[in-house]
Formats: sequence, C-alpha cells, structure tokens
Amino acid sequence: MTIDFSAIDPASIEATVDTALGRAEEIVAGIVDPETPPTFQTVLAPLDHVADLLTRTNAESGFCGYVHPDADTREAAKKAEARIASWASDLWFRDDLYRAVTRFAETDEAARLDGEPARLLRFTLRDLRRAGHELSETDRARVRELTRRLVELGIAFERNIAEHRDHLAVTRDDLDGLPDSYIDGLEEGEDGLLQVTMAYPHVVPFMENARRRDLRERLSRKFNSRAVETNRPILEEAIRLRREIARIFGRPSWAHHQLEERMAANPEAVEAFYEELIPPLTRAAEAEIARMTELLVADGEEPPLQLWDWRYYDTVLRRSEYGVDPHEVASYFPLERVLDGLFDLTGQVFGLRYERVDVPVWHPDVVAYSIIDADTRAHLATFYMDLFPREGKFSHAAAFTLVPGRRLPDGTYQRPVSAIVANFTKPTADRPSLLQHSEVTTLFHEFGHILHQTLTRTELASFSGTNTERDFVEAPSQIMEHWTWRPEVLARFARHHETGEPIPVDLVDRLAAARRLNIGLATLRQIQFGVLDLAIHGPSDQVDLDEVVRRAAAVAVLPFQEGTFFPASFGHLLSGYDAGYYGYLWSEVYGDDMFSRFEAEGIDNPEVGRAYRREILETGGSRDAIDHLRAFLGREPNSRAFLRHLGITPE
Repeated sequence: MTIDFSAIDPASIEATVDTALGRAEEIVAGIVDPETPPTFQTVLAPLDHVADLLTRTNAESGFCGYVHPDADTREAAKKAEARIASWASDLWFRDDLYRAVTRFAETDEAARLDGEPARLLRFTLRDLRRAGHELSETDRARVRELTRRLVELGIAFERNIAEHRDHLAVTRDDLDGLPDSYIDGLEEGEDGLLQVTMAYPHVVPFMENARRRDLRERLSRKFNSRAVETNRPILEEAIRLRREIARIFGRPSWAHHQLEERMAANPEAVEAFYEELIPPLTRAAEAEIARMTELLVADGEEPPLQLWDWRYYDTVLRRSEYGVDPHEVASYFPLERVLDGLFDLTGQVFGLRYERVDVPVWHPDVVAYSIIDADTRAHLATFYMDLFPREGKFSHAAAFTLVPGRRLPDGTYQRPVSAIVANFTKPTADRPSLLQHSEVTTLFHEFGHILHQTLTRTELASFSGTNTERDFVEAPSQIMEHWTWRPEVLARFARHHETGEPIPVDLVDRLAAARRLNIGLATLRQIQFGVLDLAIHGPSDQVDLDEVVRRAAAVAVLPFQEGTFFPASFGHLLSGYDAGYYGYLWSEVYGDDMFSRFEAEGIDNPEVGRAYRREILETGGSRDAIDHLRAFLGREPNSRAFLRHLGITPE
C-alpha cells in the first residue's frame, strides 16, 4: 500500500487520527468484553491489529511532523503523534485489558501456543506488568501519569531540535580551506554574509576543512549549544520522571528498568563491556592526539588539541599520510551513482530488484521505489527516500517504518512501507549531490534499517522489521557499513561526476587503509555518549548534569568545551534510546561478527546473502536476537572481528 502524502494537511491529519483511534477503541472494546471467549483470535490477534493500525496512522500523521515542508502541517502532525502515543501508552494501564489477557493466559490454548503467538503472549504480559498491574492502584496511577508526561516531553524535545535556528556568519575569505562547491552552496544573509547553518552538510565539512581555528571553535560552540534553553529543562524533567518510575517498580535505576527488555539485561553488563574497551582505546587515542598536536603546533597554534581541532587535523593526516582528500573522494561519489551501487550490491547479494515508482510524496525532493524479489518477481515492499536538508525537517539520518509487514486475516501479506530520511548536500543546476565517504557510509547504514523493515516476513506486526531488541536493532545497519570500505565494492560504482572515470584503484586502497586512522579517539567519543546516557539514568537520586557531561567528556580524552551543553540536542536521550545508546557499539559487535561470514565466504556471495536475508532480515523480532545470530553464523557469536576492527588483538 502507498499513502497519498500530497493530500495531507492539518485537517486531514486530525480526521485520520480521530477515525483510527475510534476504530482502535472499538477493537479494544471487543477484547475486554466479558462475554468475549478468551482465545488468541479474540484477545491477542486484535491487539496486534491495533499495533498495526497505530503504525499506519502515524505514517499519515505523526511522521509528517519530521518531514513535511509546511510548518502548520508539521505542528498538527506533532500533536497527532502525541495523541497516538498517549493513547497507546494509556492502553497498557487499562484494568479490563489486563483481566482479558490474564484470563486468556490461564487457558489450555495459551499453554499450547508456540512461535510468534507464544512470544506475543509473553511480551504482552511483560508490558502489562511494566505498566504497573502488579502495583498498588496509587502507584499505577502515578506511573501512568509519568509515562504520559514522558511522551509529551519526547515530542517537544525533538521539535525544539528541528526548529532551532542559528548560523555562523562568515565572509568568503573566512572559508579558507573549503572548496568552491561548498561555498557556492551557502546562502547569503540580509547582512551580506554567508551563513554556515547547523545542518550536517554545513557543519561537518567546515570542521574538517576550515583553516580558521577561531571560526571552528565558534561553530563548535553553536552546534553543541543547540536548543539548550528549551531542551535542558525538558531533559532534567525527563530524568526525574524516569527515576521516579524506576523507584516505584523497585528498580535501582532507570537503566536497570530499561535494560530488562534488551540483550545486555542490566547496566553492569554494559559497564563491563566499556571497561574492556576503554583502556586500550585510551592508549591509542593518546598517541593519536599527540600526533595531531604536533601538526597543531607546526601551524603556530597553542596546544592542547581541542574538540574543534580533531576533525580538521584528522583530515590533514588523511591527506598527508594517505593522500585522501575528502573533497577529492567526494567527486567520485555523486549521489545517483552511489544509489546505483547500493541497489546493485544489495540486489545481487540479497536477491532483490528495485524499481522507481511514481506515487504521491510530501516534497518534490522525495523519490519512491518498489522492492522486487529477483527470483519470484513478487512485489515485496515500497520505500521512500528524502535525502536533502530543508527548514524544519528532521536534522539527522533515520529510517521510519510507515506500514509494518504482517499476515492479514485473508491470508495475504501486508507489504511493508518505510522511509529513509537524511540530510546530504542538495544538488544544484550545474552540480550533483556529492557525498563524502562518511555520508556514503551513513546512506548504507540507514539502508540497512530499510532492508530490515521492508524484507520482514513475520506473521505479526508486533515483531515486524526492526521491532527487535533495541541493542540489536543497529546490527543490520552496522553490517552494511563494511561494504563501503571494500575496494572491490567501491570500484563497482564510484565514478567522477565530471569525467565519468572510475575512482583510481590507489585512491580506493588509500581510503580503505585510512579506515583505522584515529579510530581510538573516534570510538571513545562514541563511548562518551553511552557513558553519559548511563550516568544520567543511573542509581543516583541527584544528577548534576554539568558534572556528568564533564565526566563523560573525559572518556574521550579531549578537553571539554566550556559553556556548551550538547545533551540538549542529543535526540536519542528522549527518542527511545534512553539508557540504550550503548546499543550502537554493542550492535557493532554483532554486525562485525556477521560480516565475518561474508569475508570468509565472499563479500558479494548470494548464498550467504540469502541466508542473512532469511535468518536476520525476514525474522524481525519473531525470536530472540541471539537465536538469529546462531542461525546465521552456525555458532555462538563472539567479539573477535569487532576487536580486530578496533586494533585490539583478541585473546
């Protein structure tokens, strides 16, 4: 199914949500009716239908709050998202639903369930328990109140990030080190100065290439202070509310409460994971910083190396030691060629074809594709691509499930629909969108989520696609990044945007060789964010956010930039990754391990690719992630490939 996004406006959004929530109420009324016989088809199957209904409704409403070009429509969509999330949250607090599910759980039919139905029953009972049905009425009412408030806070937090407006005003002379293609893409303000905005296609190249250290510092300060006035109070309130919920449930911390549902199971396991990595990575990072400090001093600058320096000197080293100039590399990665390469590779490896389709979209930049099974020619799914920045749009890169896959009552399969949203440099009349290699990696990463969401073949919407453990969900995207570093893969599609010449083999080799440059520092910065996340959601009754930010920053070795508060724009803290940001690195262990099978048997081996599609992508959350891994790897997963990638020799 596709959605007529061209017809969506504030009025249609309100009507869509009214209709959907009314229908959901009818379905739930049937579930909780005491006269309804307690069977899977009368209790749990309708609940799964409700999950599907809410996801599809959000696609026509809440999703537009992230991407729609009209400000009024975005605002209506955010309100709709809050309504849907609030209704869904309230559902689990209903006494009559709890009675209906537990009544069914006591039946002989429930005892005989297996596969996805048994899993759905187990998860439903867990979610009802986590809604407080084993608590006193007073405590449960308080948990419900706090949960509703957290939903409101999360939506406001993301909206404030998306709507934050700031820029660094510069002259053309200030942009020494940046190519004309970058400068020509900057808009001129009323003061006649060029505007470097807070969008990633502006910030990242500037930090990597701008020779003016003072301007890098100013941009870093602005970028790491986004939305601080509006979002710091929201974050502080969210932390307090989460701590109170955990205390009501008798848990030591919000982190303990959240990790009950994840592979790690408890924060102590994550802390042990970090403790293994931090010492060797710190030694590597200190050596990396020492090398970049030498370059800083040679430029006549005062040490120490600062937060706003490392990307610049990392780029200098890539050029000087590996001959890798990010802008030279980007000239071989016009977006259209990269997409051709992505589709060609995944088509070959996973047995797919992609066809551009003409369907209504929310903005002229958006394109849509059908995914076709190469063997059966069956239409499997549809996905949208919205890849360029614009005012009010979601500012990061992400994949959104719009329609989940599931078996319909008539036996047919509901085809999934998803959307990839990113912020790459927009093409101009005389120049294509040229991706830096890091952006190529981002595109492959997010497409891994798209494949996970669209190739799903689960019977139930509740386990469709990325509805798996939060600390595994990044593994199918992490694995995709590996292909962007393989010379034989890049050589298939990287062509110069002007001459059409293939990327030189020696440049590809140098790019791949530079992969581990400053990997200690880069990985510690990833750990820094996870340490911050765990610390603010830890057992302490009083969290000094400024102290936590400083302590976490110390993990990454570089000095803290005074006067900044980056958590105010760290959207993951209120978007479902709270006490779970560690999952990116945790998932990387499994992504690396899974790719090791491709390395051993052929990185474009269709037989391995079909096994991966069957055991990882199609199964969604229908079984524990550890069982996915065992089925695909044919053994217990391990961290050897991950540690090798970090330059740490496995014992």
